[in-house]
Amino acid sequence: MNTLETMRLDKWLWCARFYKTRSLATEEIGKGRVTVNGQLTKPARDLRCGDTVALRQGPVARTVRVLGLSGARGPAPVAQQLYEETPDSIAAREKAAELRRLAPEPAATLQEGRPTKRDRRELDKVSNKGSDWGSRWSASIDE
Repeated sequence: MNTLETMRLDKWLWCARFYKTRSLATEEIGKGRVTVNGQLTKPARDLRCGDTVALRQGPVARTVRVLGLSGARGPAPVAQQLYEETPDSIAAREKAAELRRLAPEPAATLQEGRPTKRDRRELDKVSNKGSDWGSRWSASIDE
């Protein structure tokens, strides 16, 4: 960790490995999914040690306290030393993970899915009572 005093928010989120690219971090900040000290921010906002950053990674909401600033993106163990997740955030994240684990499978609620080829043929027979393939065409040969 370098002895930087301030750092751009988007760069810190990238260095701390919350987002894969800086442009993705910038996009998430622009959508209002990242706040610093409870306020919506811009990607170029200066971040300092001790600031609280609340962010959303997909369905996961996290709140972290900035412990350090780094001038470069490093390996994950080094990136994890740049922040400390708050106890409330850890508890909420674990609770959400448990609820997702216990949630019923979405596909299990479907009574019927897409019809099979056999089902489609049966439906066609029922809906076309008495009509056969040849009677649908006007260009049939009459004898």
